[in-house]
Amino acid sequence: MSTNKDTVQRYMDAYGNWDHAGVLACLTDDVEWIVPGAFHLIGRDAFDREIEGQGAAGPPEITVTRLIEEGDTVVAEGGVRGALQDGGMLSLVFCDVFLMRDGRIRQLTSYLMGTDAS
Repeated sequence: MSTNKDTVQRYMDAYGNWDHAGVLACLTDDVEWIVPGAFHLIGRDAFDREIEGQGAAGPPEITVTRLIEEGDTVVAEGGVRGALQDGGMLSLVFCDVFLMRDGRIRQLTSYLMGTDAS
C-alpha cells in the first residue's frame, strides 16, 4: 500500500475510534475539511473539534469499500453507521477526496448521502 493510502486508512481507523491524536497525526497543520453545503473548516484545532460530530452517541463504524490514488489525491468510498444521542441511527455513504502533502492529509472534501438506517 502506498504512503498516501496508508495515511488515509490510518485516518479512517482513528476516526472510527474517536482517537483524536491518531486523526491529528494524519493531518497537515493547515488542513481544510469541506463538507459541501454544511461546513468548511481550516486548521487542526477546528478539525479536532468536529471529530466526534454533533449528536453522536459513540464512535461510528466506518467501512471503506474502495481506495483509489492518483498523484497526491486519494479517493475513499464507503459507509458509516453509528448511534445517535436521540436514540436514532446515523447511516450514510461517503465519497471522501483527500489531497495529500508529504504523506499527510492537506485537504478533505467529504460528499455524504444519508441512507435508510434499518
